[in-house]
Amino acid sequence: MNKQQIRIIAAMLAVAIAFGAFVLVKDRPQATVHAKTEEHADDAPEGHAEDGIVRFTDQQVASAGITLATAAPMRLDTFIRMPGQVALNEDRTAHVTPRAAGAVEAVPATLGQVVRKGEVLAVVASAEIAEQRAALAVAEKRAAYARSVHASEKTLWEEKISARQDYQKAGQELVEANIAVQEVRQKLAALGAGAAGSSSSNRLQVRAPFDGVVVEKHIALGEVVGADTRIFTVTDLATVWADVVVPAKDLDIVRVGTDAVIRSIASSTTAPGKVSFVSSLIGEESRSARARVVLANPQGAWRPGLAVNVDIVTGSAQAPVTVARAAIQTHEGRQVVYKRVPQGFVASVVETGRSDGRFVEIVSGLNAGDRYAAQGSFAIKAEQGKGEAGHHD
Repeated sequence: MNKQQIRIIAAMLAVAIAFGAFVLVKDRPQATVHAKTEEHADDAPEGHAEDGIVRFTDQQVASAGITLATAAPMRLDTFIRMPGQVALNEDRTAHVTPRAAGAVEAVPATLGQVVRKGEVLAVVASAEIAEQRAALAVAEKRAAYARSVHASEKTLWEEKISARQDYQKAGQELVEANIAVQEVRQKLAALGAGAAGSSSSNRLQVRAPFDGVVVEKHIALGEVVGADTRIFTVTDLATVWADVVVPAKDLDIVRVGTDAVIRSIASSTTAPGKVSFVSSLIGEESRSARARVVLANPQGAWRPGLAVNVDIVTGSAQAPVTVARAAIQTHEGRQVVYKRVPQGFVASVVETGRSDGRFVEIVSGLNAGDRYAAQGSFAIKAEQGKGEAGHHD
């Protein structure tokens, strides 16, 4: 190879090196842009997408505690809400007293016990009962003697041995003796002792007046109680009352027979009922009246003393589309419901209408049959917020 050829090859190599350097310098900013884009893509929040879908798989929905429901038509009741409290049904509550003074000898009943009508709650030794039973024994013996005298005088009169007046007198004495027996028996019955047992017994058995539950107990073994001492309170909890405070302005709405819904403040328990009583008197200070709703209580869930809200129904109408109240969220100042789509959820802006406290009418933004997040939708809102924050950064 001669010198001329070497120079040509060297020149060609120099040109190739210069061209390669130019290409590298030209492509470097573009690579940096791609790197930065990929870096931001890696930092994007999980579950967020540019298409407005908050991505949730079925497994993520379950783990987040999200409950799905279907928007559907429903009849909604409009109402006014008033405070109330569950109370004993006073028509089925008895304050049990011994009705005779004495010393307590036995107390088989316990607080909270379910008792049947006629079941023995306590046994009291009473001097008054002993006196009445002694009086009964005397009266019965006098009646027996008067009966024998009357039979004897009848025989003598029929045989013309004694006068008619003697027979009539014996008959009168028998009637009086029988009346005396009946009088003592009625006194014992009034005391709750009856005439059963030994005539010398001083025991008084205090019995349950009807089927119910012992909700109060004020008696102890050996205690001396009076005739009017309240020793037990027995109530039938199959029904209870919900006492309602009604402002004077609402008395035209709350009437006997009006439908109502009782809602426990402590839980999600609800029950329907009807107003059974509205007081004719208004409190001077509260400027409100008292009303009452009778509640069926077969499971004993409504405990006396429980604070409740009482919704007095003022109207009812059919709503074409409704969702659970808990499904409504606020996003960027607008009400939204998170509609379920195959990839996750979409925040559907909705216009709401009537509500019965549990369900809300959807006027626009959702159709009947759409699946939506009923419970736990706040988790979707939180994920959406994180995604938007990452996007703005």
